[in-house]
Amino acid sequence: MDWGKGILLTIIGFVALIMTLVVISVRMDGIELVTENYYEEEIKYQDRIDQTNEATSLNKEIISYDSQNKSVLLDLPTGSEAMLHLFRPSDSSLDQELAVSVTEIGKTSVSLTQLKSGYWRVKLSWNVDGVDYYEEKKITI
Repeated sequence: MDWGKGILLTIIGFVALIMTLVVISVRMDGIELVTENYYEEEIKYQDRIDQTNEATSLNKEIISYDSQNKSVLLDLPTGSEAMLHLFRPSDSSLDQELAVSVTEIGKTSVSLTQLKSGYWRVKLSWNVDGVDYYEEKKITI
């Protein structure tokens, strides 16, 4: 065996390896974007930053997680209407959206006992007196 054959076998082996990796990656299931409308969400990102800054200016913790009761506590003003998005990064089929109405003074509890255990992002958006707010918290159930 000479150098020419060794180089040729190395190149053929490399090409075969790359082609195998390409075929495996194309056949993979479960590769998903974070959101279906990724580009539309990206355009609206500055609005989300402004809403987050408004929530930060309230100087209080809006979302807190109670691990004992597996619930999220929301500290929102009475009469608020909010949208709670429970986002599972590893499996979008587990995502949920819940409408929350605050009717009592104090913290509103939202039970998470039906959720699969693991890593979740809790995203809350609400509006008070024409001002939009947004807060996000990462939790592990």
